[in-house]
Amino acid sequence: MNFKYQNIRMQNFRTILFGVLLLISKSLFSQQEGIITNYMYHMNVYNPAFVGVDGETLITSSFRQQWTGIKDAPSAEAISFGTSLGKNLGIGVSIYNSNTFIESQTFTGIDFSYRLKFSETTDLYLGIKAGGNFYNLNTSGLETYNVMTDPSVNSISNFNPNVGVGALLKGNGWHASIAVPRLLSTDRADNEEGIVTAALAKPHVYATAGYDIILDATTALVLKPSTMVRYVSGAPVSLDINTMLSFDRSFEIGATYRTDAAYAALMNITIKKHLVIGYAYEMSSRKELASAKNTNEFLIRFVF
Repeated sequence: MNFKYQNIRMQNFRTILFGVLLLISKSLFSQQEGIITNYMYHMNVYNPAFVGVDGETLITSSFRQQWTGIKDAPSAEAISFGTSLGKNLGIGVSIYNSNTFIESQTFTGIDFSYRLKFSETTDLYLGIKAGGNFYNLNTSGLETYNVMTDPSVNSISNFNPNVGVGALLKGNGWHASIAVPRLLSTDRADNEEGIVTAALAKPHVYATAGYDIILDATTALVLKPSTMVRYVSGAPVSLDINTMLSFDRSFEIGATYRTDAAYAALMNITIKKHLVIGYAYEMSSRKELASAKNTNEFLIRFVF
């Protein structure tokens, strides 16, 4: 009987420990904010200046399941919309939802952009994002060993309004941008010497650049290298280096390397110029994640 009780306690302890590790790993590997491998198709999630670019109306959604070998591992969903209003105005909506064990949060923003003529072949887009973050830490599923409820294990549920800014410089076949999608620090849970404490999620800076290299105009064979840099105070700089090869504007294949010890293979298919279906298979080279298996990410985009 005692042996059975000890086994149950050990299993519950492992569940709690693993949940805390997930919260810690989210901060270490994802720098508190979520990562999308196919970030090129969700740019207004990070930078509001991208809405309405090129006069297109876009609806994009992604689903990301991280570390498929682990129960309650991080997952995320992103939805973004953008369209143009006249020649110079753009408007859109971006939603990013993430779940990690007992922690979940959803950031929703309304994006605006304004186009300025920078030169004969170059446009400058300025953007602003207004919205907020719904944050929830549900500790009701945690097992404790006290008869009385542990007062240090409390659920958190709040809403933090926020605002962000961004800029995009775009020319013929190239772009460069910088943005801070959340200027204000927001409340969240953190780990401090083994104790779950209240903390602030600090503003992140995102810088991107990309260039389309036409290899064969007849077959529309285009090489599309791009990069995204993420920076937040108190964490290492994270860099994504991505290269996609596009065939006849209907099929893309490529790869991504992330300095957070991850790399991915990507494939996107365009159907009748209006529907894009994509898939990314991401792997980690960290030894401590060897049993966590890999990450799957799915993409659907409608172009109107």
